Amino acid sequence: MKTFSKTDIGMVREVNQDYVFVSDLPVGKLPNLFVVADGMGGHKAGEFASRFTVEVVKEVLADSSEEKPEAMIRQAITSANRKLLETAKQDSRFEGMGTTLVVATVIERTLYVANVGDSRLYLLNDEIKQVTKDHSLVQEMVRLGGIKQEDAKNHPDKNIITRAIGAKEDVEVDFYEYRLKQGDMILMCTDGLSNMVEDEEMLHIVKGSRDVVEAVEGLIERANQNGGKDNIGIVIVDVFADEVKL
Repeated sequence: MKTFSKTDIGMVREVNQDYVFVSDLPVGKLPNLFVVADGMGGHKAGEFASRFTVEVVKEVLADSSEEKPEAMIRQAITSANRKLLETAKQDSRFEGMGTTLVVATVIERTLYVANVGDSRLYLLNDEIKQVTKDHSLVQEMVRLGGIKQEDAKNHPDKNIITRAIGAKEDVEVDFYEYRLKQGDMILMCTDGLSNMVEDEEMLHIVKGSRDVVEAVEGLIERANQNGGKDNIGIVIVDVFADEVKL
């Protein structure tokens, strides 16, 4: 397994509110952990929210007594949501802050994913597949047939999300489980990438790169070339990089 992660402020924003974490070593009972968060809130509240949430998730997972991956991750996200709300109540500077969150782990050949908000996890092989579903107003309009999927990217309300960590007392988390196959790579990102670079172009950049470092750098460069209208947060995991190909 080879991994690389990076955030970039982009070309427009004054503060980087994206936060990512990668560990290919165990975190508690999980053999590895990958997290992407995109904070929101005035001043530096969004920057605080994303970092704080990821740190709480790591801490809870490190000490979790749960046995199943979904139960561990749910416990961690629920705790992070509660603590973020408590912090916002105690300090008016942080009122209204929140963050998206994608959490993933690979156990043997199974990928476990949890998400809240519109940050994404993709699987890349011969094609690119979006595993997570956006919790956004525009995606809900697509689901209900109000607009077409191809019109969603340029919709004026595309940045309005319907779920976030820190938004309300009970956080609703979506979970996904996926059996990985040889050649699969994981791409996790904030909307600063997915809104700036088409899915097929992401696949082309990653597949055309020599390694995960070059892939991440190439994606950030392209997002900024296309306008860099938001912060960019990326994690790439080449799951089978260390396995001998027969």
